[in-house]
Amino acid sequence: MTAEADRAALSAALGRVARGEEDALRDVYDRTSARLFGVCLRILKNQVEAEDVLQEVYLTVWRKAGSFDEARASPTAWLAALARNRAIDRLRAAGARRFDIALDRLGPAEPPPSACADIEPSQDLRRLERCLSQLEEHHAEVVRTAFFEGVAYEALARRLDAPLGAVKGWIRRSLMKLRVCLET
Repeated sequence: MTAEADRAALSAALGRVARGEEDALRDVYDRTSARLFGVCLRILKNQVEAEDVLQEVYLTVWRKAGSFDEARASPTAWLAALARNRAIDRLRAAGARRFDIALDRLGPAEPPPSACADIEPSQDLRRLERCLSQLEEHHAEVVRTAFFEGVAYEALARRLDAPLGAVKGWIRRSLMKLRVCLET
């Protein structure tokens, strides 16, 4: 199945979930659970926690499938955002905000696999990377760290030894630039 056909089938399945069709939720789960589990596991670094969050994600899908808008995001990106946000919420609830590594020492010169590595290696991801490359390098790295690695804003501020408001501002302005770039 081509990426476009897979995307269309997943969008259709989400539409059926929105209408309350249980078999459609099973279809969405079968198509996406491995990828979404990977997103949760990368953020939480704990298999049991990731499994719990994954279950919460599919409960959210069942309740909110009607809010999916294919014009705004691909179905895989929408689902990955749900998983990412749930995993970060779980980290925050557990008080896991201990990060003492400076941003310029995040890891090896070769970038680590991101949450997007398992998500739809398609035109959407290439567009996102192109738009990220148009940001200031420092701001792009902050956005990648916050959204692909799941690092909370407070932890980023500590890493950078920067005021929380400044970090939030960098991310907010960067996201606005990304939105404009992705809409063109």
